[in-house]
Amino acid sequence: MKKRNTTARVGFDLGGTKMMATVYDANFKALATVKVKTPVDEGPQVILARVRETIANALRAAKVPVRALRSIGVGCPGVLDLNEGIILQAPNLGMKRVPLRALLAKQFRCRVVLANDVDAGTYGEYRFGAAQGARTVVGVFPGTGIGGGCIYEGQLLRGKNGSAMEIGHVPILENGRLCGCGKFGCLEAHAGRLAIAAEVAQAVSRGEAPFLASHEGTDLKKIKSGLLAKAIRAGDATVEQIVCHAMRRMGRAIGGVVNLLAPDVVVLGGGMVEAMPRLILNEVKAGLKETAMTPLARNVKVVAAKLGDYATVLGAAALAAEVK
Repeated sequence: MKKRNTTARVGFDLGGTKMMATVYDANFKALATVKVKTPVDEGPQVILARVRETIANALRAAKVPVRALRSIGVGCPGVLDLNEGIILQAPNLGMKRVPLRALLAKQFRCRVVLANDVDAGTYGEYRFGAAQGARTVVGVFPGTGIGGGCIYEGQLLRGKNGSAMEIGHVPILENGRLCGCGKFGCLEAHAGRLAIAAEVAQAVSRGEAPFLASHEGTDLKKIKSGLLAKAIRAGDATVEQIVCHAMRRMGRAIGGVVNLLAPDVVVLGGGMVEAMPRLILNEVKAGLKETAMTPLARNVKVVAAKLGDYATVLGAAALAAEVK
């Protein structure tokens, strides 16, 4: 009788506007990937149904039966109870107290592990991407917000029940802007993509960004990373100044983290970095040098992520594989 193969693994990314499931073999070779739009406007029950459907479709595409599935790793945004596998709150998905681990384990009858999506992305870059072989890695993924993760001597840095490294909520300005977390002056409120888009929209209104004025105007939902990059290439100097100023601020905040953790690698990932890698790397490096102690600044490499969309799914799959 043929021995049953139970080494297939699934990595799932629930962050962003699209969800993604990838099926891997025992050596983390990708067998199939399925991406679909996240139905954020249709409510949490529809999203959960789409999650289950996407995993099932990926397994079918990989020709892997459910009985051969060993584990599922899920990278999730929001506040998580990692021990219980519960999404406590994910505002962008409209979710509160969703027992995702139990729901997926019941359907797919395998081990399920939840991780913060940026933690999973950082771990993916550590295992398979730009930070392989590093002792300590700090990952920073600027997007709608600014997420962070840290690998310390091969282990994901986390709290008792939830994730750590919320670098986007490090205070950088006293009496600064109101952040989505309810506090004032957070890095995310001054350097996240939404903050950048708000400043850019004002520049459009003042007549200082002609390329954007002829495209998406002041619609914040449409001023995304790719469009910002196009505007800069088209010569919108004010847009470039706004992005550079935000990334320099982020670099200064990262410099403070370097002083605390002395990482040998800082990995920058996410949509903004993919759209404008050279500009963001240069500004972050410059900001880091302004705040990090000179010996520590000399010893840290600041690099762009290599895995793109696959960082989170790979990292989540690897984390799930390691849980006994």
